[in-house]
Amino acid sequence: MAAHRSPSLPVPGARVRVVWVSLMASMTLVGALLLLVGGGPAPRTDGLSIAPLASTTIASDPLTQTRRPLDRSRWQAVVIHHSGSPKGDPASIEKENLGRSDQGLGHHFIIGNGSGMDDGQVHIGYRWLDQLPGRHASGPNAAFYNDSAISICLVGDGNRHAFTPAQIQQLTSLVDSLRRQLDLPADRVLLYSDVARSADPGRLFPAGLYGLPSGRP
Repeated sequence: MAAHRSPSLPVPGARVRVVWVSLMASMTLVGALLLLVGGGPAPRTDGLSIAPLASTTIASDPLTQTRRPLDRSRWQAVVIHHSGSPKGDPASIEKENLGRSDQGLGHHFIIGNGSGMDDGQVHIGYRWLDQLPGRHASGPNAAFYNDSAISICLVGDGNRHAFTPAQIQQLTSLVDSLRRQLDLPADRVLLYSDVARSADPGRLFPAGLYGLPSGRP
């Protein structure tokens, strides 16, 4: 396994730094209040949902958006999912994930379609912020993909409806940045249907994106 090394990252502009610090402070305060009121840990949807305009900046430089140091040696692949439902947000997708795990939202990133989240809105999950493995894969190779693959979930059902142009734009920006910064070759960008017996992210996932076929199982 490759040794850890300090990431060489672009320095965000002053405006981005101010927004980031404010969001982190707000998120920490809300989490503390939930802990006090509920008497237990805050729900593990405690990530950051970024408005579509700001999402373009975040998606093009996701490696600066972490609370813990980037674990470069962990990340070996990117797996693209859909939510399988026409609308959704981190809370609703977390409820579905709880059927497989009691550890909260299983994906690292979610990209909204305008129903439940703004079109093109990027949610950065706590698993990416804290550099934790995902809980998104099943099947014989689930351990590898959960531990070592970055999970990106597009809100929507790719077997019934095409994803929006804003979603695909954000997905492209995010994946290109992850590949570039983590030195991931094109064949490490996978559809979930490549990983498990599944029609996820659906037959209407755009064929040819990253050299991938459509999402047919």
